[in-house]
Amino acid sequence: MKKYYRPLTFVIISLLFSGCVKESFFAKTPVADPAVRQKLETAPATVDSVVIQAGKHYGRSGFHNLFWGKHYRKVWTAPVKVPLFDMDTAKGGLEFEKLGGGFQTTSMTLVDKKGRQYALRTLDKDPYAVLPKFWRETFVLNLLRDQTSAGNPYGALVAAPLAEAAGIPHTKPELVYVHPHDSDFGEHEARFSDKLFLLENKYDSKKDVTPDLGNVSDIDGSGTVLRNRFENDDVHIDQLAFAKARLFDMLINDWDRHEGQWEWAQYKQSGERIYRPIPKDRDNAFFQFQDGLVPWLFSRNWSIRKFESFHKDFTDVKALTINSEFIDQRALSELTQQQFDSLAHVLQDSLTDQIITQAVQQFPDLVFDLVGPETIAKLKSRRDQLPKAAEEFYQILAEAPLVVGTDEEERFAVMRLNNDDTEVTIFRKSDDAIVYHRVFHRSETELISLYGLAGDDEFELSGKVGKGIKIKIVGGMGEDEIKDASDVSGWGKKTWVYDTKRGTELEAGPTTKDKRTKDVRVHAFDREGF
Repeated sequence: MKKYYRPLTFVIISLLFSGCVKESFFAKTPVADPAVRQKLETAPATVDSVVIQAGKHYGRSGFHNLFWGKHYRKVWTAPVKVPLFDMDTAKGGLEFEKLGGGFQTTSMTLVDKKGRQYALRTLDKDPYAVLPKFWRETFVLNLLRDQTSAGNPYGALVAAPLAEAAGIPHTKPELVYVHPHDSDFGEHEARFSDKLFLLENKYDSKKDVTPDLGNVSDIDGSGTVLRNRFENDDVHIDQLAFAKARLFDMLINDWDRHEGQWEWAQYKQSGERIYRPIPKDRDNAFFQFQDGLVPWLFSRNWSIRKFESFHKDFTDVKALTINSEFIDQRALSELTQQQFDSLAHVLQDSLTDQIITQAVQQFPDLVFDLVGPETIAKLKSRRDQLPKAAEEFYQILAEAPLVVGTDEEERFAVMRLNNDDTEVTIFRKSDDAIVYHRVFHRSETELISLYGLAGDDEFELSGKVGKGIKIKIVGGMGEDEIKDASDVSGWGKKTWVYDTKRGTELEAGPTTKDKRTKDVRVHAFDREGF
């Protein structure tokens, strides 16, 4: 989050336009009608629904919007009718399990009578906790709070049916309002009362599995998945399924898809364990940020590039990969450009004009009037451009791929086929099964990094060519054998070996650069990213 505040020059400039600092930024209540709000205080049982404004406090003048952006301010202030939440009757009756949420949302996990979990999360956010302490009592906090209006508070309602049509697992969010002084929340009453929430199912355990997921053996978070993947040679990530989900993220302009934004369904197939992704937290779908002078400056490529707005065109695919770079590198290194192109066309075929229109109609009525037709037009345009976006995404991934083994024993075979093509294959030594195979192209790839992790691994390189891709070998812990019989003409070594001198047997060739050391930190590889 520190990158959020890097361009401090802009913050200083913003003093000219920020006006006085508000002592209380947020509206006292989201309820639109004071009379109804009073009735909720005295007789909440007589009210079953209310008209709310998700963020009255985001309403601003045209002058403010010129500098700080229009964003979705009209959507946040639009009157929307929502039902009252009743913990005793919702989903057949729910009980408190634990508090949750990140630094900006208020949330809790609830459990129904069958043990299935649900998240109750505020639509609005407060970035107070992500700011350094020095800034929390300054105007900067309210300026940052104001930029929450760049998110569409109702985006998750549209993302869900689109994901359904695309065959991508998803939660089923519902809007609910918790009335004032709701005693069902016990000691957390003050924190949760008189707020607007999304109530949605969670995928945290096997009890939460829905029929559309099929024969799931377990549900795990990204940390567990990555740890299992790198420790065991029978664990695999379904990279096609993940690539499809990531292309869908790009379609709806959801730029915040880091490893914490996923759960994973585990399947057992022929003695192997396969993980398939389940996206969650659609807070940044349809993000609209770059429509004011200061946000536009903040989001330049040389500043905070990831804050990409939802346009009819894919103006910056790279921006949509910044927050997800860690998980993308570890879960998408096997796929070819042809596979990305095929997935883009599958999504195009699934998301027809009719489906897009029906999905966007899940916006509340007045919200649809405000942004529905524009959202439909943008989604159709982006859908039609998905193959081009998929190609750009592939090229970003192909530039410097990670090819990672496990803590078990593997054999890495690298064959320089010709001046452009390099083939990489990983064999599982326990049964000689191929667990990884791909041909890389010098026109796309500058560096291939091979990580053996633990175990006694073998690396074999062969092929004599005039030009070739640079290969980086990090043997990892264990007694590794590295044999470089390849030869690449021209300046510079093309096989760089990083390992400890002790316990590593290296048979170097004319293109080998020996970077071995006594320092065991040379083996370092970030497995989980948390």
